Amino acid sequence: MDSTLIDFVLLPLLIFFARIIDVSMGTLRIVMIAKGQKRIAPFLGFFEVLIWLIAIGRIMQNLDNWLCYVAYAGGYATGNYIGMLIEEKLAVGIVQLQIVTGIDSDKLINELILAGYGITHHNAEGGASGKGVCVLYSVVMRNDVRKVVSIIKEHNPNAFYSIGDVRFVNKELSTYITDKYKGGIIAK
Repeated sequence: MDSTLIDFVLLPLLIFFARIIDVSMGTLRIVMIAKGQKRIAPFLGFFEVLIWLIAIGRIMQNLDNWLCYVAYAGGYATGNYIGMLIEEKLAVGIVQLQIVTGIDSDKLINELILAGYGITHHNAEGGASGKGVCVLYSVVMRNDVRKVVSIIKEHNPNAFYSIGDVRFVNKELSTYITDKYKGGIIAK
């Protein structure tokens, strides 16, 4: 192969793709750390740094090639984006939903229970008007969020809801959610 082709096309492309891979792994590693995944995070970290060292080594050997710098930066930016897409698709973990509805929330509660989701709820006063509201809580697998939100929108479209990550749940709840997720709803 022509040396010019290698230096100005192939090398920058390799650096670009190496950065996409290592930055995507870094994004996933951070997510795994936040989720308490003690076995996966170090594994990802090892390969993330190994790939980074190879990429930065190639740049140091070619300091006069500005295309390598552009490829490095472009790979970093693209790697962030791809890492977020991968993390979104994996939908790792458990989340807590807090749903605030008008006081007439019986239909929504029943639909969520029929769909297999555990619900805790209580009446409260909310907003500047002090109107009565119902507050619902549920802990679900993150990849079930779209289904739960569609139930909320169908049966109580004016409900306010927020979703927060849960790092840890006790063993009984974790077993219940895992068993439900595998397809068997267990009554406890």
